[in-house]
Amino acid sequence: MIPLQTELFGGGGGAELFLLGRILFGGVLAFMGLNHFLNLDEMAGYAEFKGLPAPRFGVVASGVLLVAGGLGVVLGVFPGLAAGALATFLLVSAVVFHDFWTIEDPEDQQAEMTNFLKNVFGAGAALAFLAVGGAAWPYALGVTFL
Repeated sequence: MIPLQTELFGGGGGAELFLLGRILFGGVLAFMGLNHFLNLDEMAGYAEFKGLPAPRFGVVASGVLLVAGGLGVVLGVFPGLAAGALATFLLVSAVVFHDFWTIEDPEDQQAEMTNFLKNVFGAGAALAFLAVGGAAWPYALGVTFL
């Protein structure tokens, strides 16, 4: 692990802002993952409508990924793995599930484009966390690969 770099998180509350960003980003994604379980039937129906093979399994698996990845970012547990998995999931789901360019109805197209853009900017944030995943994160449990 790269030691804590004072120029990366030091001064002006940088460590606290980084923690707040982790909580906002990872917490929202973990909550979204929890919703996969709470709304399993509805989400599996949507996944089936979008052509996902084994839609129920896919919803459960993606729920696990979102909860584990979100909590990994929040707690600083395997942060690079968590951020990388979230970035991959968000980019793939943006293209597979929110394909607004194939929708004819203007309202449905707008809704899918909004969801597509949310996933893309979420993937951007995940990539930023991935970029610093090898550094020691302040206020983190610090569990990572050797």
